[in-house]
Amino acid sequence: MEESIRKQLNALLRQEVVLATGCTEPGAVALCVSKAVETLGQEPEHIDLRLSKNVFKNAMGVGIPGTGMIGLPIAVSMAVVAGDSSRGLEVLTLPAEQVEKAKQWLANNASRIAIGVKDPCDKLYIECICTAGEDTATAIISQRHTHFVLIARNDKVIYDGTATSPNTDTTEEKAESDGLNLTARMVYDYATTAPIEELDFIKETVKYNDAAATEGLKGYGLQTGKILMENAAGDIVHTVVARTVAASDARMDGCTLSVYSNSGSGNQGIACTLPVYNYGKAKGCTDEQITRALVLNHLMSIYIKRGIGRLSALCGIVNASIGVSCGIVFLHGGTFEQMCYAIKNMINTIAGMVCDGAKPSCALKMSTGLYSAFVSAELAYHDCVVDATDGLSESDVDCSIRNLGRLGHDGMDQVDDTVLDIMTHKQ
Repeated sequence: MEESIRKQLNALLRQEVVLATGCTEPGAVALCVSKAVETLGQEPEHIDLRLSKNVFKNAMGVGIPGTGMIGLPIAVSMAVVAGDSSRGLEVLTLPAEQVEKAKQWLANNASRIAIGVKDPCDKLYIECICTAGEDTATAIISQRHTHFVLIARNDKVIYDGTATSPNTDTTEEKAESDGLNLTARMVYDYATTAPIEELDFIKETVKYNDAAATEGLKGYGLQTGKILMENAAGDIVHTVVARTVAASDARMDGCTLSVYSNSGSGNQGIACTLPVYNYGKAKGCTDEQITRALVLNHLMSIYIKRGIGRLSALCGIVNASIGVSCGIVFLHGGTFEQMCYAIKNMINTIAGMVCDGAKPSCALKMSTGLYSAFVSAELAYHDCVVDATDGLSESDVDCSIRNLGRLGHDGMDQVDDTVLDIMTHKQ
């Protein structure tokens, strides 16, 4: 592999695998509010939030770290009281006394916050307008969770980062600043041949994400991980799945621990880390094998997610668990061809899983994706693959991945509208 391509892939991994606290959509909203408040320079008298449908639905029912509360108002309050935009997606990591101040601020000032849906706009779009007297500050995040495209105070534009219009939806492929056209072969070659010292940074994801799993096993949310672990009876796959979804239990229920995210999603980061790591350890794989499997898992998920789009009506466990299946095949000594088999098997298994917002039951969806990953991988390293005539699958693995991307990015737009309508009009 050319050194220039290798460096771009390494940079891509480091860009997309980052620490985050809590669900990344409320975190990104809090980040945007923090920037707007900082730009205003004083406590706002009114906060107007305009969000894409995808951001709105992902922030409605998820726990906000350390608060025991769900939804955006408390996240906005935390940003007003103690927000620091320099902390990125860890902006919601606050000490208990500041959380209490935020709760008190919300109790007294809830009427200052207005939250609505903006349409049309990018699928990941957050616009915050803060006002105090005659002064106004605006901050807009679009395309990526930490990507500011506009910061302004009154009539003065402080920062304009609009590579593309925030009102125009773009695929992640078009948004790639480096112009790198990823392929499954490229991902596999990088993960299996790059100097191991260049990949060692990925092991940092294990420390953080496994700590969240340990916390989750105490019993958070639906207690999916805890219950599965109590009934795993020593089975490796069940144990691996239980420990992984326990981290999601904790994160979706407001645990304050940070996790390493993937493509802007903490749950995807958890899924791309813990199954491969714990399965590799249980199977007695070497440290290098596990490290390379982790890189393969994370980077494959990033590649697939680029076609689907940062936020989609397609659940993020789809791309993450496809990455898991690749890592499992690699840990079994499988070939590139067998890895492609696993990808095709997965695409024809869970392609239609719908995202109906971030919430504690995301752990259930994660368990479904992970069990499918183990089944698809086992079939693959026994040279069993779905026919090219089946569903979204084609003979070429990259064509199959593009078909999945079309389904998630273009084919499910109306699904988002229907899901949001259902969520906002429950009896």
